Amino acid sequence: MPPLVQIKNHTRPLNSLLTVGYCESFLCKLRGLTLCRSLAHESGLLLVGGKDSRLDAAIHMVGVFFDLGIVWINDDNRVVDRRLARAWISVQMPSQPARFVLEIAPERLEDFQIGDEVSFEEVVKT
Repeated sequence: MPPLVQIKNHTRPLNSLLTVGYCESFLCKLRGLTLCRSLAHESGLLLVGGKDSRLDAAIHMVGVFFDLGIVWINDDNRVVDRRLARAWISVQMPSQPARFVLEIAPERLEDFQIGDEVSFEEVVKT
């Protein structure tokens, strides 16, 4: 299981916590949410790339059994694109280069707009 981070939106505060897995390794990013059966409202995954890129920030939905809200975030921690990704539709790519891909429940997509400033804070287990 990847380490957890809490997502903060500094432009428009979130109505509820959003704690996601911090997915940096190739295998973690490749698997993503493939073969998972559901996603809780307060969870998701943050796929971390090495640099801003359209191609490297592309995702696939093959083997994902439910729709996802996808938020692309650049290296300056700004939302550069967002959209609903339908289950089993093969590839989604951002319109602008991004380093981070936030995969969340579709109803959370409205929590983020293009231009929002976000941050990620590691969740410390006690």
